[in-house]
Amino acid sequence: MAPLRLMAVHAHPDDESSKGAATMARYAADGVDVLVVTCTGGERGDVLNPRLQHDPEVLVDLPARRRREMDAAAAALGVRQTWLGFVDSGLPEGDPLPPLPEGCFALAPLTETVPALVAQIRQQRPQVLLTYDENGGYPHPDHIMTHVVSMAAVEAAADPEQHPELGEPWQVPKVYYHASFSRRRMAAVHDALTDRGLESPFGAWLAEWDGEGGRNVTCRVDASAHFGQRDQALLSHATQIDPDGFFFAVPRDLEGEIWPWEEFELVSSTVPTEPMEDDLFAGVRP
Repeated sequence: MAPLRLMAVHAHPDDESSKGAATMARYAADGVDVLVVTCTGGERGDVLNPRLQHDPEVLVDLPARRRREMDAAAAALGVRQTWLGFVDSGLPEGDPLPPLPEGCFALAPLTETVPALVAQIRQQRPQVLLTYDENGGYPHPDHIMTHVVSMAAVEAAADPEQHPELGEPWQVPKVYYHASFSRRRMAAVHDALTDRGLESPFGAWLAEWDGEGGRNVTCRVDASAHFGQRDQALLSHATQIDPDGFFFAVPRDLEGEIWPWEEFELVSSTVPTEPMEDDLFAGVRP
């Protein structure tokens, strides 16, 4: 049996720990070769942890700090990680929005960004690739560009006429979008908390959420046994994650009981599939 390989393409360091992290840890623990490809270095990310916002040691060299955090998060999940080498675009704010900074990932030409990911795909040869939907999961310019680059690179990596200098062609059998941030999940956890007399961090979000939202879930992976690794990976990104924030507001035993899954949407497959699966590698395994 050929070894199983999974590639997860993310925009910034810390994204891998908040999207599909427990699933990656589960597969890594089962012997799957899991590679996180991080498109940017997160150079323009703000320090979001209130405990570190005024720490001079953090601000001296934030890019280097974020790389060390990424190393620790990858170790917590038991995965490999590599950098695509592009520069964070930042999150523009204001009305009208200011222009994106010159040289950033979201403005980089596809003639540069796509071959960089094609090289990783042909080297790793994953049977499963995880990335963001066309909205980026949320409309950050780097997340949207991660989607564009991922889908273009999957197509190009399979084409022997494109970039022959980057190695033998590889057709990724299954490509998924992350789909775990859903109103359905949030409502289930919110109701479980309030039923037990506990405070829920999701009440205001649910009140403002118009419609069902979320993606067309086609795969639910039970990763509850690895929620602890996910939390450790999140906490490794100390500049970005508030240890007192909403990520940690739900007791893990309750989360594992009510919603033990991470969810995904299949967007392309060369193998037979079912309407709902519980394994990203379904149809790939012999």
